[in-house]
Amino acid sequence: MAAHTYIAISELHPNISHSKVAGIIIGKTDVKSFPDRKNIGMDRFTFGFTVKDSPDFFINVSAWGNDAYVNGLASSISIGDCVTIENPLVATKDLEKGDRFCPATPSHYRLLVTEAHSQVCLCADMDTIDRLLSLIHLPVKDSRDFYSLGDIVANGQKLDGSVINILAAVKSIGDTKQFTTSDGRRGQRLEVRLFDDSVSSFPLVCWDREAIQLMQPLIPRETVLFIADAKISFDSFRSGMVATVNSKSIITVNPDTREASLLFSYAKEVSESGALDQDDMPEDVPVESITDVYTVSQLIQKARENPEALFGITYSFISKLDLDSSVSKVIKTRCSKCKFLVTEDLNSCTNQLCPGKDQIVSATTGFDLLVDFTDHTGTLHACSLRSPVAEKALGCTTEEFISLTDGERTAMKWKFLLERCKIYVKIIPSPKMKSGIRGMILDCSLADAGEVKQHMSALLQQRL
Repeated sequence: MAAHTYIAISELHPNISHSKVAGIIIGKTDVKSFPDRKNIGMDRFTFGFTVKDSPDFFINVSAWGNDAYVNGLASSISIGDCVTIENPLVATKDLEKGDRFCPATPSHYRLLVTEAHSQVCLCADMDTIDRLLSLIHLPVKDSRDFYSLGDIVANGQKLDGSVINILAAVKSIGDTKQFTTSDGRRGQRLEVRLFDDSVSSFPLVCWDREAIQLMQPLIPRETVLFIADAKISFDSFRSGMVATVNSKSIITVNPDTREASLLFSYAKEVSESGALDQDDMPEDVPVESITDVYTVSQLIQKARENPEALFGITYSFISKLDLDSSVSKVIKTRCSKCKFLVTEDLNSCTNQLCPGKDQIVSATTGFDLLVDFTDHTGTLHACSLRSPVAEKALGCTTEEFISLTDGERTAMKWKFLLERCKIYVKIIPSPKMKSGIRGMILDCSLADAGEVKQHMSALLQQRL
């Protein structure tokens, strides 16, 4: 069916009959049921979704009917799908009743669909699909009309109960928690942590299954959200503010706006610097208290199974150690407070989340390496080896290293690449890493031959 046969949302009117609308789904609610007043003992089912057909126009759609029809329709369409809606009833919105719980739309009307009179299906016209797809990245509110997370925190309880727009990046996505209420109803809850250039971590809670399904596949630290009409409330348990997605909220993923683009660039920069990891990084334990010995594959497996920090010892070869790279890649300067990379000519830290951002920068210069270590079971990539641990392991200071010739640096590199090392390591979750985990070397030295023999003997016994 050609695109010109569709009725534009902006032209819909109750007097129009046999209309056909095409749009992209930008929001969707969970299925709900109510006692049927006409058929005692039976339930009626409903769910809603919001479709958009142009940058400025979108409309709410409600589906009503029996269990099979409503749940069947709800499971067949998702946010981001392009759909056609044939013969819906065009009704005037009633903001005193059900429409006050739906997303705010520029249309004066809403659409009702039923099994007997209407049809909703996925759009099959490629020209129409191509036209609609770009609309999913356009916020439903003015792209400049939002609160920063810093604004929310600063206003505090003054915003309690308010419904506002938020622009923020995704820091982390928690696990979905299932629960059963006291009256036997099942529910779910997902907490997403947000950040921007003013606040490093802020909670966003999702209760609806549709919102949770939208959030779960997002890539932390690489996704920006524009959340229209999020509810803000004061959480006494946290003693702070929290945002909640509700039935009025429309979430735009990676909005195509200038403001979102600037935030995306900031999120990428601060993520690569490692500054975000400082908030969640647990304290190191004394090296001498670490006694558990692992192979590399055991370290990786246990770290993936446990969200907490894992400390252990591994007898491995360092398989990548770029000491013969340029000095600027081996020795770096970081802010003492937030560990953000800085240049020596700056007077202040450029990290907007740094607790000392308005002060004269206090920086430290030291070894800052990413190394791989390998044993017969596998390789752990991109582990941090920084001063002062690196100075102790390499046996030289940064000043001494700078004075070495290229040949001497290469010789130092091969000293470790050819020998088995005893490595004390901390592993933590890290969404930005391909493996999902990140290693930090707490101590490293050439392994004693007797220790290695004892370790290999123990591994052999385990296999037997």
